[in-house]
Amino acid sequence: MNTAERAGREAKGAARRAARSRTLDVLARVGLACRGVLYALIGAVAVQIAAGDRSEEADKAGAITTLAELPFGAVVLWIMTAGFGGLTLWQVLEAVSGGGKVIDKVESVGRVAVYILIIFTLVSMLTSGHATSDDEKSQDLTGLLLGLPGGRYIVGALGLGLAALGVYWVRQGLTKGFRRELDRGRMSPRARAVMDRLGLGGYVARGAIGALAGVLVIRAAITFDSDKAGGIDATLRQFADTPAGPWLLGAVALGVLLFAGYCFGESRWRHT
Repeated sequence: MNTAERAGREAKGAARRAARSRTLDVLARVGLACRGVLYALIGAVAVQIAAGDRSEEADKAGAITTLAELPFGAVVLWIMTAGFGGLTLWQVLEAVSGGGKVIDKVESVGRVAVYILIIFTLVSMLTSGHATSDDEKSQDLTGLLLGLPGGRYIVGALGLGLAALGVYWVRQGLTKGFRRELDRGRMSPRARAVMDRLGLGGYVARGAIGALAGVLVIRAAITFDSDKAGGIDATLRQFADTPAGPWLLGAVALGVLLFAGYCFGESRWRHT
């Protein structure tokens, strides 16, 4: 074994040990619970939109704004910042420590990007009292990429990747692939049954949102118009504009609430 290989193995071993530290385990579980809070608020707003109230934004920025307005909101946001920081570090270590399928590593990298954006939004709310909506962020990034040489193809590829990830999440829900992320040996039969239902409905809804968001990005690439892209809020409103109308959005909103419940259970039973 040469020096580079030895150094690589030592680095992976150190990352593996760090990923299993007690402090990081606690922070990651707090972060998973915080993720559940965000999805619960997004789902609640989506239900309101389905009922005809379109005044609120059903995205992470809107959820963080709601939390900031609560008594001791700043304390809650700092706790969430620490939790998502722990989640980010844990996913980085998971991605570099070796083992697992390629799709798992890709998903870890994707989660890191999402968690960093959430942390940025939390810090922005704490320091300036303002959080940029997910729709604006998506449109700004799409516009930036479209301005690059071959930007239309880059954006189209990202849209295809996002749509494929959505399909993968739907498959994870239907096949209950999320089970391997849970320490089912510590769960009672009732807890396993509840998490199966939450994971099924939650992952299917999350996948449907991801797939449709990918379609919006692809449409932005085809039309060369960044305004066609959007975040969670714009994607959810697209469901309301389908022939099924508010009923489809209501079903998706229920799925988002189920995924929030899954996140709370995951914070307790997930392998870390």
